[in-house]
Amino acid sequence: MVLAHFDTVADSPGADDNASGVAVLLELAALLSRCRFERSVQFIAVNLEENAGEDACGAGVRGSRALAGLARESGWDIAGVLVLESVGYAGEQLSQRAPAGIQEVPKTGNFLAVIGNEYSRGLVQSFGRAIERHRIALPYLSLVVPENGELLPDTRRSDHAPFWDNGYRALLLTDTTDFRNPHYHQPSDTIETLNLPFAAEVCRGSGALVMELAGAYFPGHR
Repeated sequence: MVLAHFDTVADSPGADDNASGVAVLLELAALLSRCRFERSVQFIAVNLEENAGEDACGAGVRGSRALAGLARESGWDIAGVLVLESVGYAGEQLSQRAPAGIQEVPKTGNFLAVIGNEYSRGLVQSFGRAIERHRIALPYLSLVVPENGELLPDTRRSDHAPFWDNGYRALLLTDTTDFRNPHYHQPSDTIETLNLPFAAEVCRGSGALVMELAGAYFPGHR
């Protein structure tokens, strides 16, 4: 399953957060339509990810919470969930900050963060192997958080968290949003600020993992 949220906050064009994730989702679906799969692959855009405010009851990740709850109630067998969250802001000249409690983060914001919980450790490792195997030019940083990330709340700030909470393996793929991007949730979050070649490499890396997880093959080449 590949997810991206298509909402943004008021007064922001939302180019990085999260048009970049939606664009990669759509491009992945188009590219992988040429393949056949041993497992079903779902490409899903969800709404209502953004928080209305810290004190707003029920605010945030409402679309993915509903989807993850439906998956659990219906007994869906999901090999893994890839959540594309703000994947277009990166560069060699950008400064990178680290969330509280997370050590050894590079100072340069040129990488994709690949975040999983302990149950998703194998999925984190599979993403890295897919990048290396297919020689994709995508700098990345892998992070596995204990349990469901409760001690590191910044690692739960997107649509992967409801899947962790419902016992599914899920990855957050992100440029780390406000820990790098000064345009986060601002009127200045426009396409002109994005690194589109970087987003294209995120697309390639995500596609490589989806193909491996779902057993992709091209018709007539089995």
